[in-house]
Amino acid sequence: MRPEEMRELLAFNTWANRRILGATGALTPEQFTQQIVSSFRSVQETLQHVAGAEWAWMERVQGRSPEKMPTAPEIRDLKTLEGLWSPLWSLMEDYGRGLTQEGLDEVVDYKTFSFGNARSPRWQMLQHMVNHGTYHRGQVITMLRQLGTKSVGTDMILFYRERAAVAGA
Repeated sequence: MRPEEMRELLAFNTWANRRILGATGALTPEQFTQQIVSSFRSVQETLQHVAGAEWAWMERVQGRSPEKMPTAPEIRDLKTLEGLWSPLWSLMEDYGRGLTQEGLDEVVDYKTFSFGNARSPRWQMLQHMVNHGTYHRGQVITMLRQLGTKSVGTDMILFYRERAAVAGA
């Protein structure tokens, strides 16, 4: 993976997260925390997990190994969630700008929350982080449908089309 490809993946990840937050804005506070059968019990818990996992992976690619997921205050609304997530998106963008091929290929030692010590090339860690978010965003889209609200597309091809349209304007 080349640095410019990873920058695109990180930009896609932030774009898709912002789209999910936008679509989730149609939920009432009760719907946001309503229990639904999925990997996590609600839209709120699913999005909080994605934000926490992204934080953990960004820590790991920078050579730090957090002991556990961050403990966030109970996130009852989107404004609070976005306030916690937005700085992380800025960090990803800044981090992406500084990526080099050598840095992406470097093997990083880190500790996982459940499986002990691990070693991975940095590009695999970042690619996993984006893929993990894609998986859970798909769950949120299903939850939005179950709650009777309009979902949103977060497919990568939509990201590329939107970027092409903006570049052509």
